[in-house]
Order: sequence, then C-alpha cells, then structure tokens
Amino acid sequence: MLDKNFDRQIGTTHRRLVKAMDGRVGAMSLETKERYFAVLSMLVGKLEEPEKSLREIAQEMIAEAASVIFLEP
Repeated sequence: MLDKNFDRQIGTTHRRLVKAMDGRVGAMSLETKERYFAVLSMLVGKLEEPEKSLREIAQEMIAEAASVIFLEP
C-alpha cells in the first residue's frame, strides 16, 4: 500500500515538474534554453542506462551539470 502511494505521489510530482518547466521555457533566453536542454539531455541519457543506479546518476549529474548551471546569469 505504501509502495503504491509513493508511486502515485511520484507520478503527480513528475507531472507538476513538467507543468512548471513548460511555464518557464517560453520566458527563457536562448542561452538559458540551450543550457537547460544540455542538462536535461544529460539526465535523460543517464536515466536510460539501466545498469546505472540512481545514486551513480545523481553523482555524475552533480559534477557534469555544475559547470553548465554556473554559467547561468
């Protein structure tokens, strides 16, 4: 029961994330959109690798995305 509740909450939160980002993309500068797309693409690529744990992915993303994120004005 708790497992299904978490699954439902995760699904709801994913939908909220997409809605929130959809609301922001239009107002982003081209440079910000490029950086966001780069980070998002990295994350999705890593998530598509089933042999990697979420912990591994998070550690890699922190290191790789930091340089992109810090370029944000």
